[in-house]
Amino acid sequence: MSYRDASRPSFVGVDADLSVDGGLEADVLVVDAVVDSLRALDPLVLSLLVLLVAGVVLGGWWAVRWFRRPPGSHLQRVLEEYDDVAVLMHPNPDPDAMACAMGVEAIADSVDTETTLQFSGEIRHQENRAFRTVLGLDLESIESSSELAADTVVLVDHNTPRGFTGAQNVEPVAVIDHHPGNGTGTRFTDVRTEYGAASTIFVEYLEELGAATGEDDGTALELTPELATGLLYGIQSDTNHLTNGCSKAEFDAAAYLFDEIDEDLLERIANPQVSDDVLQVKATAITEKRVEGPFAVCDVGTISNVDAIPQAADELMHLEGVTAVVVYGENDGTIHLSGRSRDDRVHMGETLRHAVSDIPMANAGGHARMGGGQVSVDHMQGLGPSDGIGREEFEERLFSAMAGERS
Repeated sequence: MSYRDASRPSFVGVDADLSVDGGLEADVLVVDAVVDSLRALDPLVLSLLVLLVAGVVLGGWWAVRWFRRPPGSHLQRVLEEYDDVAVLMHPNPDPDAMACAMGVEAIADSVDTETTLQFSGEIRHQENRAFRTVLGLDLESIESSSELAADTVVLVDHNTPRGFTGAQNVEPVAVIDHHPGNGTGTRFTDVRTEYGAASTIFVEYLEELGAATGEDDGTALELTPELATGLLYGIQSDTNHLTNGCSKAEFDAAAYLFDEIDEDLLERIANPQVSDDVLQVKATAITEKRVEGPFAVCDVGTISNVDAIPQAADELMHLEGVTAVVVYGENDGTIHLSGRSRDDRVHMGETLRHAVSDIPMANAGGHARMGGGQVSVDHMQGLGPSDGIGREEFEERLFSAMAGERS
Protein backbone atom coordinates (compact mmCIF):
# COMPACT_ATOMS: atom_id res chain seq x y z
CA MET A 1 0.00 0.00 0.00
CA SER A 2 1.37 3.41 -0.93
CA TYR A 3 0.91 6.50 1.24
CA ARG A 4 0.19 9.98 0.02
CA ASP A 5 -0.24 13.14 2.09
CA ALA A 6 -3.55 14.60 0.83
CA SER A 7 -2.76 18.00 2.36
CA ARG A 8 0.02 18.62 -0.16
CA PRO A 9 -0.73 20.00 -3.68
CA SER A 10 -0.35 17.67 -6.64
CA PHE A 11 1.94 19.15 -9.33
CA VAL A 12 0.81 17.87 -12.71
CA GLY A 13 2.72 20.09 -15.13
CA VAL A 14 5.56 22.57 -15.50
CA ASP A 15 3.10 25.42 -15.66
CA ALA A 16 1.85 24.80 -12.17
CA ASP A 17 2.23 27.54 -9.60
CA LEU A 18 5.50 26.53 -7.94
CA SER A 19 5.28 29.24 -5.31
CA VAL A 20 2.32 27.92 -3.37
CA ASP A 21 1.98 30.27 -0.40
CA GLY A 22 5.53 31.38 -1.14
CA GLY A 23 6.80 28.03 0.20
CA LEU A 24 9.18 27.28 -2.67
CA GLU A 25 10.64 30.78 -2.68
CA ALA A 26 11.30 30.52 1.07
CA ASP A 27 13.04 27.17 0.56
CA VAL A 28 15.32 28.68 -2.10
CA LEU A 29 16.24 31.56 0.20
CA VAL A 30 17.13 29.11 3.00
CA VAL A 31 19.34 27.04 0.69
CA ASP A 32 21.11 30.18 -0.56
CA ALA A 33 21.76 31.28 3.01
CA VAL A 34 23.24 27.87 3.90
CA VAL A 35 25.50 27.94 0.83
CA ASP A 36 26.71 31.46 1.65
CA SER A 37 27.44 30.36 5.24
CA LEU A 38 29.50 27.40 4.05
CA ARG A 39 31.49 29.60 1.64
CA ALA A 40 32.32 31.92 4.49
CA LEU A 41 33.84 29.12 6.58
CA ASP A 42 37.57 28.67 6.83
CA PRO A 43 38.62 25.82 4.43
CA LEU A 44 40.14 23.87 7.32
CA VAL A 45 36.94 24.11 9.37
CA LEU A 46 34.91 23.13 6.32
CA SER A 47 37.12 20.09 5.75
CA LEU A 48 36.74 19.01 9.38
CA LEU A 49 32.98 19.45 9.12
CA VAL A 50 32.86 17.29 6.01
CA LEU A 51 34.96 14.60 7.72
CA LEU A 52 32.70 14.71 10.78
CA VAL A 53 29.56 14.27 8.69
CA ALA A 54 31.21 11.46 6.73
CA GLY A 55 32.23 9.75 9.98
CA VAL A 56 28.73 9.97 11.39
CA VAL A 57 27.24 8.55 8.18
CA LEU A 58 29.82 5.74 7.98
CA GLY A 59 29.45 4.90 11.67
CA GLY A 60 25.70 4.77 11.33
CA TRP A 61 26.02 2.49 8.32
CA TRP A 62 28.29 0.07 10.20
CA ALA A 63 25.97 0.12 13.24
CA VAL A 64 22.95 -0.71 11.10
CA ARG A 65 24.90 -3.43 9.32
CA TRP A 66 26.03 -4.94 12.65
CA PHE A 67 22.59 -5.05 14.23
CA ARG A 68 20.95 -6.34 11.03
CA ARG A 69 23.53 -9.09 10.57
CA PRO A 70 21.94 -12.56 10.65
CA PRO A 71 22.38 -14.18 14.09
CA GLY A 72 24.66 -16.93 12.75
CA SER A 73 27.03 -14.36 11.29
CA HIS A 74 26.82 -12.32 14.49
CA LEU A 75 27.78 -15.34 16.61
CA GLN A 76 30.66 -16.13 14.26
CA ARG A 77 32.01 -12.56 14.60
CA VAL A 78 31.76 -12.75 18.39
CA LEU A 79 33.63 -16.07 18.50
CA GLU A 80 36.29 -14.68 16.18
CA GLU A 81 37.30 -12.16 18.86
CA TYR A 82 38.53 -14.89 21.24
CA ASP A 83 41.43 -17.33 21.06
CA ASP A 84 39.57 -20.05 22.93
CA VAL A 85 36.12 -20.63 24.43
CA ALA A 86 34.48 -23.18 26.72
CA VAL A 87 31.23 -24.54 25.29
CA LEU A 88 29.09 -25.50 28.27
CA MET A 89 26.18 -27.93 27.99
CA HIS A 90 23.53 -28.41 30.69
CA PRO A 91 24.07 -31.08 33.36
CA ASN A 92 23.74 -34.66 32.10
CA PRO A 93 23.63 -33.48 28.47
CA ASP A 94 21.25 -35.01 25.94
CA PRO A 95 21.67 -35.28 22.14
CA ASP A 96 20.23 -31.79 21.57
CA ALA A 97 22.79 -30.21 23.92
CA MET A 98 25.69 -32.21 22.48
CA ALA A 99 24.66 -31.41 18.91
CA CYS A 100 24.54 -27.70 19.74
CA ALA A 101 28.04 -27.92 21.22
CA MET A 102 29.16 -29.50 17.93
CA GLY A 103 27.59 -26.55 16.11
CA VAL A 104 29.50 -23.99 18.17
CA GLU A 105 32.70 -25.97 17.60
CA ALA A 106 32.19 -25.93 13.82
CA ILE A 107 31.50 -22.19 13.67
CA ALA A 108 34.44 -21.42 15.99
CA ASP A 109 36.78 -23.59 13.92
CA SER A 110 35.89 -21.56 10.83
CA VAL A 111 37.43 -18.47 12.47
CA ASP A 112 40.36 -20.30 14.13
CA THR A 113 38.94 -20.13 17.65
CA GLU A 114 39.76 -23.12 19.87
CA THR A 115 36.87 -24.80 21.68
CA THR A 116 36.53 -27.21 24.61
CA LEU A 117 33.16 -28.94 25.05
CA GLN A 118 32.27 -29.33 28.74
CA PHE A 119 29.42 -30.48 30.98
CA SER A 120 28.60 -31.23 34.59
CA GLY A 121 27.00 -34.40 35.91
CA GLU A 122 27.09 -37.65 33.95
CA ILE A 123 26.12 -39.05 30.57
CA ARG A 124 24.14 -42.14 31.60
CA HIS A 125 21.17 -42.56 29.27
CA GLN A 126 22.06 -45.25 26.72
CA GLU A 127 20.95 -43.00 23.85
CA ASN A 128 23.18 -40.18 25.10
CA ARG A 129 26.15 -42.49 25.54
CA ALA A 130 25.65 -43.87 22.04
CA PHE A 131 25.47 -40.35 20.61
CA ARG A 132 28.78 -39.44 22.21
CA THR A 133 30.52 -42.67 21.22
CA VAL A 134 29.23 -43.06 17.67
CA LEU A 135 30.04 -39.45 16.75
CA GLY A 136 33.39 -39.57 18.55
CA LEU A 137 32.79 -36.49 20.68
CA ASP A 138 35.59 -35.22 22.92
CA LEU A 139 33.71 -33.98 26.00
CA GLU A 140 35.08 -32.98 29.40
CA SER A 141 33.25 -33.30 32.72
CA ILE A 142 33.60 -30.54 35.33
CA GLU A 143 32.60 -30.18 38.97
CA SER A 144 33.65 -26.56 39.55
CA SER A 145 33.88 -23.30 37.63
CA SER A 146 37.64 -23.43 38.19
CA GLU A 147 37.73 -26.35 35.73
CA LEU A 148 36.27 -24.35 32.86
CA ALA A 149 38.72 -24.47 29.98
CA ALA A 150 38.43 -20.73 29.24
CA ASP A 151 37.15 -17.51 30.77
CA THR A 152 34.94 -17.09 27.71
CA VAL A 153 31.91 -19.37 28.07
CA VAL A 154 29.17 -20.18 25.56
CA LEU A 155 25.99 -21.82 26.94
CA VAL A 156 23.99 -24.14 24.71
CA ASP A 157 20.55 -25.69 25.30
CA HIS A 158 20.18 -23.85 28.63
CA ASN A 159 20.41 -20.19 29.54
CA THR A 160 21.61 -20.18 33.16
CA PRO A 161 24.80 -21.98 34.31
CA ARG A 162 24.00 -24.71 36.84
CA GLY A 163 25.05 -28.05 38.20
CA PHE A 164 28.59 -27.28 39.40
CA THR A 165 30.29 -25.31 42.17
CA GLY A 166 30.57 -21.62 41.31
CA ALA A 167 28.02 -21.81 38.50
CA GLN A 168 26.28 -18.68 39.80
CA ASN A 169 29.41 -16.64 39.17
CA VAL A 170 29.80 -17.62 35.51
CA GLU A 171 28.80 -14.90 33.03
CA PRO A 172 28.50 -16.45 29.57
CA VAL A 173 29.50 -14.40 26.56
CA ALA A 174 26.83 -16.12 24.46
CA VAL A 175 23.61 -18.07 25.10
CA ILE A 176 21.76 -20.18 22.53
CA ASP A 177 18.69 -21.99 23.85
CA HIS A 178 15.03 -22.89 23.36
CA HIS A 179 13.97 -23.22 26.99
CA PRO A 180 12.12 -20.53 28.98
CA GLY A 181 14.34 -18.51 31.29
CA ASN A 182 15.94 -15.14 31.88
CA GLY A 183 19.57 -16.02 31.28
CA THR A 184 21.47 -13.94 28.73
CA GLY A 185 24.94 -13.64 27.24
CA THR A 186 27.04 -10.51 27.62
CA ARG A 187 27.65 -10.34 23.85
CA PHE A 188 25.09 -12.61 22.19
CA THR A 189 21.72 -14.08 23.19
CA ASP A 190 19.41 -16.17 21.01
CA VAL A 191 16.60 -17.87 22.94
CA ARG A 192 13.66 -19.17 20.88
CA THR A 193 11.10 -20.82 23.12
CA GLU A 194 8.80 -21.49 20.19
CA TYR A 195 11.33 -23.96 18.74
CA GLY A 196 11.23 -27.66 19.58
CA ALA A 197 15.01 -28.06 19.73
CA ALA A 198 18.03 -25.81 20.13
CA SER A 199 19.74 -27.79 17.35
CA THR A 200 17.30 -26.20 14.92
CA ILE A 201 18.80 -22.79 15.70
CA PHE A 202 22.27 -24.05 14.79
CA VAL A 203 21.00 -25.51 11.53
CA GLU A 204 19.76 -22.03 10.63
CA TYR A 205 23.14 -20.54 11.55
CA LEU A 206 24.94 -23.01 9.28
CA GLU A 207 22.54 -22.31 6.44
CA GLU A 208 23.04 -18.54 6.86
CA LEU A 209 26.79 -19.05 6.77
CA GLY A 210 26.66 -21.22 3.66
CA ALA A 211 28.09 -24.29 5.37
CA ALA A 212 26.65 -26.85 2.97
CA THR A 213 27.71 -25.11 -0.23
CA GLY A 214 30.81 -23.22 0.87
CA GLU A 215 29.31 -19.85 -0.03
CA ASP A 216 30.56 -18.05 3.09
CA ASP A 217 33.28 -16.04 1.32
CA GLY A 218 35.81 -18.84 1.58
CA THR A 219 35.56 -19.49 5.33
CA ALA A 220 36.34 -23.08 6.27
CA LEU A 221 32.88 -23.99 7.59
CA GLU A 222 31.96 -27.54 6.62
CA LEU A 223 28.74 -29.41 7.27
CA THR A 224 30.24 -32.86 7.86
CA PRO A 225 28.15 -36.05 7.93
CA GLU A 226 28.84 -36.29 11.69
CA LEU A 227 27.62 -32.75 12.33
CA ALA A 228 24.56 -33.15 10.10
CA THR A 229 23.68 -36.48 11.73
CA GLY A 230 24.19 -35.05 15.23
CA LEU A 231 21.99 -32.03 14.59
CA LEU A 232 19.24 -34.14 13.03
CA TYR A 233 19.25 -36.54 15.97
CA GLY A 234 19.30 -33.60 18.37
CA ILE A 235 16.09 -32.37 16.73
CA GLN A 236 14.53 -35.83 16.71
CA SER A 237 15.31 -36.56 20.35
CA ASP A 238 13.81 -33.31 21.64
CA THR A 239 10.66 -33.60 19.51
CA ASN A 240 10.02 -37.35 19.83
CA HIS A 241 11.02 -37.88 16.20
CA LEU A 242 9.27 -34.76 14.91
CA THR A 243 5.92 -35.63 16.52
CA ASN A 244 5.89 -33.53 19.68
CA GLY A 245 6.48 -29.80 20.23
CA CYS A 246 7.62 -29.11 16.67
CA SER A 247 7.56 -25.82 14.84
CA LYS A 248 7.87 -25.43 11.08
CA ALA A 249 11.53 -24.65 11.67
CA GLU A 250 12.24 -28.24 12.77
CA PHE A 251 10.93 -29.67 9.51
CA ASP A 252 12.83 -27.07 7.48
CA ALA A 253 16.01 -27.92 9.37
CA ALA A 254 15.54 -31.65 8.83
CA ALA A 255 15.07 -31.07 5.10
CA TYR A 256 18.22 -28.94 4.94
CA LEU A 257 20.29 -31.62 6.69
CA PHE A 258 18.88 -34.61 4.81
CA ASP A 259 21.42 -34.88 1.99
CA GLU A 260 24.39 -34.75 4.39
CA ILE A 261 23.38 -37.25 7.08
CA ASP A 262 25.03 -40.64 7.52
CA GLU A 263 22.27 -43.24 7.81
CA ASP A 264 24.53 -45.82 9.43
CA LEU A 265 25.56 -43.38 12.19
CA LEU A 266 21.94 -42.37 12.69
CA GLU A 267 20.80 -45.98 13.05
CA ARG A 268 23.56 -46.79 15.56
CA ILE A 269 22.63 -43.81 17.75
CA ALA A 270 18.89 -44.50 17.58
CA ASN A 271 19.08 -48.18 18.51
CA PRO A 272 21.53 -48.61 21.42
CA GLN A 273 21.39 -51.56 23.78
CA VAL A 274 19.28 -51.02 26.91
CA SER A 275 20.61 -51.81 30.38
CA ASP A 276 18.80 -54.13 32.77
CA ASP A 277 18.09 -51.37 35.33
CA VAL A 278 16.29 -49.26 32.72
CA LEU A 279 14.09 -52.20 31.73
CA GLN A 280 13.33 -52.85 35.42
CA VAL A 281 12.19 -49.25 35.98
CA LYS A 282 10.04 -49.36 32.86
CA ALA A 283 8.47 -52.61 34.05
CA THR A 284 7.73 -51.10 37.46
CA ALA A 285 6.09 -48.05 35.87
CA ILE A 286 3.89 -50.27 33.72
CA THR A 287 2.81 -52.64 36.51
CA GLU A 288 2.64 -50.25 39.48
CA LYS A 289 1.11 -47.18 37.83
CA ARG A 290 -1.85 -45.40 39.39
CA VAL A 291 -4.43 -44.17 36.89
CA GLU A 292 -7.19 -41.63 37.50
CA GLY A 293 -9.18 -40.72 34.43
CA PRO A 294 -6.79 -39.69 31.65
CA PHE A 295 -3.82 -39.22 34.02
CA ALA A 296 -1.23 -41.67 35.37
CA VAL A 297 1.33 -41.37 38.17
CA CYS A 298 3.90 -43.91 39.32
CA ASP A 299 6.49 -44.05 42.09
CA VAL A 300 9.21 -46.41 40.82
CA GLY A 301 10.97 -46.43 44.19
CA THR A 302 14.70 -46.22 44.77
CA ILE A 303 16.69 -46.33 41.54
CA SER A 304 20.34 -46.32 40.50
CA ASN A 305 19.86 -44.68 37.08
CA VAL A 306 17.79 -41.48 37.09
CA ASP A 307 17.76 -41.41 33.28
CA ALA A 308 15.41 -44.39 33.43
CA ILE A 309 12.64 -42.14 34.82
CA PRO A 310 11.94 -40.10 31.65
CA GLN A 311 12.14 -43.32 29.64
CA ALA A 312 9.51 -44.86 31.91
CA ALA A 313 7.34 -41.76 31.45
CA ASP A 314 7.63 -42.13 27.68
CA GLU A 315 6.59 -45.78 28.03
CA LEU A 316 3.45 -44.92 30.01
CA MET A 317 2.40 -42.42 27.35
CA HIS A 318 1.69 -45.42 25.09
CA LEU A 319 -1.13 -46.50 27.41
CA GLU A 320 -4.48 -46.14 25.67
CA GLY A 321 -6.69 -43.44 27.20
CA VAL A 322 -3.83 -41.77 29.12
CA THR A 323 -3.00 -38.22 28.05
CA ALA A 324 -0.56 -37.08 30.77
CA VAL A 325 1.81 -38.95 33.09
CA VAL A 326 4.29 -38.28 35.89
CA VAL A 327 6.89 -40.83 36.98
CA TYR A 328 9.13 -40.25 39.99
CA GLY A 329 11.80 -42.14 41.88
CA GLU A 330 14.44 -41.62 44.56
CA ASN A 331 18.20 -41.53 44.08
CA ASP A 332 20.75 -40.42 46.69
CA GLY A 333 18.29 -38.47 48.82
CA THR A 334 16.57 -36.70 45.91
CA ILE A 335 13.26 -37.44 44.25
CA HIS A 336 13.49 -37.03 40.48
CA LEU A 337 10.31 -36.33 38.51
CA SER A 338 9.59 -36.60 34.81
CA GLY A 339 6.29 -35.73 33.15
CA ARG A 340 4.80 -36.06 29.68
CA SER A 341 1.61 -34.63 28.22
CA ARG A 342 -0.28 -34.77 24.96
CA ASP A 343 -3.29 -33.13 26.58
CA ASP A 344 -3.85 -29.49 25.56
CA ARG A 345 -5.27 -28.84 29.02
CA VAL A 346 -2.07 -29.95 30.79
CA HIS A 347 1.03 -27.79 30.55
CA MET A 348 3.45 -30.28 32.08
CA GLY A 349 6.14 -27.75 33.03
CA GLU A 350 3.62 -25.62 34.94
CA THR A 351 1.99 -28.72 36.42
CA LEU A 352 5.21 -29.92 38.02
CA ARG A 353 6.20 -26.43 39.12
CA HIS A 354 2.88 -26.02 40.93
CA ALA A 355 3.04 -29.46 42.56
CA VAL A 356 6.37 -28.72 44.29
CA SER A 357 5.91 -24.98 44.79
CA ASP A 358 5.71 -25.04 48.59
CA ILE A 359 8.40 -27.67 49.21
CA PRO A 360 11.68 -26.00 50.26
CA MET A 361 14.67 -26.50 47.95
CA ALA A 362 12.48 -28.11 45.26
CA ASN A 363 12.55 -27.06 41.63
CA ALA A 364 10.60 -28.10 38.55
CA GLY A 365 9.52 -26.79 35.17
CA GLY A 366 9.67 -27.42 31.45
CA HIS A 367 7.60 -27.17 28.31
CA ALA A 368 3.92 -27.84 27.67
CA ARG A 369 4.60 -31.40 26.51
CA MET A 370 7.39 -32.43 28.87
CA GLY A 371 8.85 -31.38 32.19
CA GLY A 372 11.05 -32.48 35.04
CA GLY A 373 12.05 -31.63 38.59
CA GLN A 374 13.93 -32.53 41.75
CA VAL A 375 12.76 -32.61 45.35
CA SER A 376 14.91 -33.15 48.43
CA VAL A 377 13.54 -36.11 50.41
CA ASP A 378 14.45 -34.47 53.72
CA HIS A 379 12.67 -31.22 52.83
CA MET A 380 9.67 -33.12 51.52
CA GLN A 381 9.43 -34.86 54.90
CA GLY A 382 9.43 -31.57 56.82
CA LEU A 383 12.97 -30.22 57.01
CA GLY A 384 12.89 -26.43 56.79
CA PRO A 385 9.91 -24.06 56.98
CA SER A 386 7.21 -26.61 56.12
CA ASP A 387 5.20 -29.40 57.74
CA GLY A 388 6.21 -31.95 55.13
CA ILE A 389 4.06 -34.27 53.04
CA GLY A 390 3.96 -38.03 52.43
CA ARG A 391 4.15 -39.85 49.11
CA GLU A 392 0.39 -40.42 48.94
CA GLU A 393 -0.37 -36.73 49.47
CA PHE A 394 2.31 -35.85 46.93
CA GLU A 395 0.62 -38.05 44.33
CA GLU A 396 -2.72 -36.38 45.06
CA ARG A 397 -1.02 -33.05 44.37
CA LEU A 398 0.24 -34.34 41.05
CA PHE A 399 -3.22 -35.53 39.98
CA SER A 400 -4.80 -32.25 41.13
CA ALA A 401 -2.19 -30.19 39.27
CA MET A 402 -2.76 -32.17 36.05
CA ALA A 403 -6.50 -31.61 36.48
CA GLY A 404 -5.89 -27.87 36.66
CA GLU A 405 -6.77 -27.51 40.32
CA ARG A 406 -4.80 -24.67 41.95
CA SER A 407 -4.89 -24.05 45.71
